[in-house]
Amino acid sequence: MHLDALIPYDHDLRAIPETARAAEEMGFSALWSAETRHDPFLPGPLVFEHTTRLSFGTAIAVAFARSPGTLAYTAWDLARGSGGRFILGLGTQIKPHIERRFGMPWPKSPAGKLEEQIAAIRALWTAWQTGERLNHRGEYYKLTLMSPFFDPGPIDHPEIPIYIAGVNTGLAALAGRAADGFHVHPLHTARYIREVLRPAIAEGAEAAGRSPADCAVSVTAFAASTPEEIAFVRGQIAFYASTPSYRAVLALHGWEAVGEALSGLARKKAWEAMPALIDDTILAAFTVIAPGPDLPGAIVDRYAGLADRLALYVPFVPGERDWFWHGLVRNF
Repeated sequence: MHLDALIPYDHDLRAIPETARAAEEMGFSALWSAETRHDPFLPGPLVFEHTTRLSFGTAIAVAFARSPGTLAYTAWDLARGSGGRFILGLGTQIKPHIERRFGMPWPKSPAGKLEEQIAAIRALWTAWQTGERLNHRGEYYKLTLMSPFFDPGPIDHPEIPIYIAGVNTGLAALAGRAADGFHVHPLHTARYIREVLRPAIAEGAEAAGRSPADCAVSVTAFAASTPEEIAFVRGQIAFYASTPSYRAVLALHGWEAVGEALSGLARKKAWEAMPALIDDTILAAFTVIAPGPDLPGAIVDRYAGLADRLALYVPFVPGERDWFWHGLVRNF
């Protein structure tokens, strides 16, 4: 199991070199950048410039806000510049964000479009690496033009891993069929990974003639040791669990009514009332809770055998809680 870290969601690009150097010295395997308030790709060149071993990936970049061509070119350049340390992580987001935040159309089949987008990206990479004619024709994309002026040519590390993210079985199965990794949403339980997501990944892999081991399971986990951290996590769980498309996680445990109540409060923008619906049983299912010195071991114990890569929901900031990060690295 690789131990990774998240770049702060509200990062300043000027801080990325220090963050990257500290993460590599700490012993992390990769840094992940999310698409929330900032472009997820821009930290990449700074990470690679200031490290020699550390991988960097997007977790996630919003796939439907971009064309296969823009994603393929960006990933190709980052793979070339890093010597093969870039991981392209893609996610669908949800319909309101695609339509109202990015101004793009929501597809009739999100999983179908994402699968074709992956195929289209790989078609571009193959054309650039081998010189083969570009000829991808699908329901959503037709790519048939690649003149020499626009062809970046081959690179030393053309096998760029593609991870996708999701909550439900459809995208997990797609990861098994067509991706190199699956980002598990922070709103998960160990039981949900074990009983729902991993079997779906295995089913998808077997349908495509692959091994489930070909798709790494990358988990971002909630963890807390202080009352302040517990309160923060309770609020995040309430926020995520209010999303109807994430309801399957709650349903596995018989907590559908909680999800419906949270959705109702969210519609009313009653954000402050939502955390109270996350009782201690729900909190403990979604969160690793232990006293500070015991927390690293408890995190490893929960995810051993479930995750191939693990990061915490709390971003890594050099100089903050270094004692904890050192303890976590030692447990790996």
